[in-house]
Amino acid sequence: MAKVVVVYHSGYGHTQFIAQAVAQGAGADLIAVDADGNLPEGAWDALAAADAIIMGTPTYMGGPSWQFKKFADASSKAWFTRAWQDKFFAGFTVSASLNGDKGSTLSYLSTLSAQHGGLWVSLGMAPSNKLASTRADVNNLGGSVGLLVQAPSDAGADKIPQGDVDTARQFGERVAAVAKRFKG
Repeated sequence: MAKVVVVYHSGYGHTQFIAQAVAQGAGADLIAVDADGNLPEGAWDALAAADAIIMGTPTYMGGPSWQFKKFADASSKAWFTRAWQDKFFAGFTVSASLNGDKGSTLSYLSTLSAQHGGLWVSLGMAPSNKLASTRADVNNLGGSVGLLVQAPSDAGADKIPQGDVDTARQFGERVAAVAKRFKG
């Protein structure tokens, strides 16, 4: 079995809720980036030991939260030693709008993965884009690069559309399956 870690920052609980769904699908451990942009004790060791790292952040103002960015900048120590070379990476983001410039955040995460010499795992699901499609369908936001999630700004995480939650679980399953297939 591949060792998968989900590292994420959540400002209001929505991204944490999705991180939990992704982790459930992947059988992954969760590492939360705190409100000051720091990781808990032992987190860097857990990331070093992982076969796959799934990164999650809200999209604020067209990019990742500053707390996640602080973590990403601190990962330059791992970059310098190539500690994450050839690991699998994947990413997800949450914003209040259906689009919300989430693509910019996923581009940032995939670039971060590439800088570490990582192998990016896409969402790998066809979009639900037919006339009869609803927000309850898997990949109803039509993501490809990574997981896109919409969370109403005036409601708690329990109001995230079920299709997005189901997509999150299946995305976690995909990343774990890819990592397991290549673990050797």
